[in-house]
Amino acid sequence: MRFQASCAALAAAFVTLSAAGAASAQDVDIAFNAAVASDYVFRGFSQTDEDPAFQAGVDLTAGSFYSGAWISNVDFGDDTTGEFDVYGGYRTEAGGFALDFGVVGYLYFDEPSGADYGYVEYKAAISRAFGPVTAGAVVFYSPDFFGADDEAVYTEANLAFSPADKWTVSGALGYQALDVNADYTTWNAGVSYALNDVYTLDVRYHDADVDGPLSDGRIVGTIKAFF
Repeated sequence: MRFQASCAALAAAFVTLSAAGAASAQDVDIAFNAAVASDYVFRGFSQTDEDPAFQAGVDLTAGSFYSGAWISNVDFGDDTTGEFDVYGGYRTEAGGFALDFGVVGYLYFDEPSGADYGYVEYKAAISRAFGPVTAGAVVFYSPDFFGADDEAVYTEANLAFSPADKWTVSGALGYQALDVNADYTTWNAGVSYALNDVYTLDVRYHDADVDGPLSDGRIVGTIKAFF
């Protein structure tokens, strides 16, 4: 019941954010995305039992406000079949830094009774571009995290470099702090290439300092479409 109430409040907040942005900007930009990946890795762990993932999303931007939704198949070894995320927030700039403050709700289809998978995270991110290099950091906080964990904090430092037109080399180092399960470190590094104005190919290595088949180092290939 607590999570259902949080999701209802979150949905209401997205409507308010979009409406406020539309009123100030008098225009809403809508963008769609879709992807096919060899695996869906989230913070170092496969969410699809190392099987392919099919994903799609929509983003709405009105001035500095944004909201969106995203969906993917998952496989946790039980009846759970999919993940549905809804999010919203506010982006601005200060002193040459890009700032992003938002909230994300994670919901799951067909989760077993009593599994308590769904949760909400609050986000604060900062980044700055230095020519072809962009460096950033982000913090996510959840008061009632996935599964058995309650309070959780995820911090990440990331870096992206565009050495040539259409090419981007990027990586991230993150630390997941949990109150029940053991804390761990995760990282990824990869290369993206824009095939054209719609399709982008990304090849990325993911790993974490956790023993287990779902957190072992792996290379993931993804084809993304933006339209």
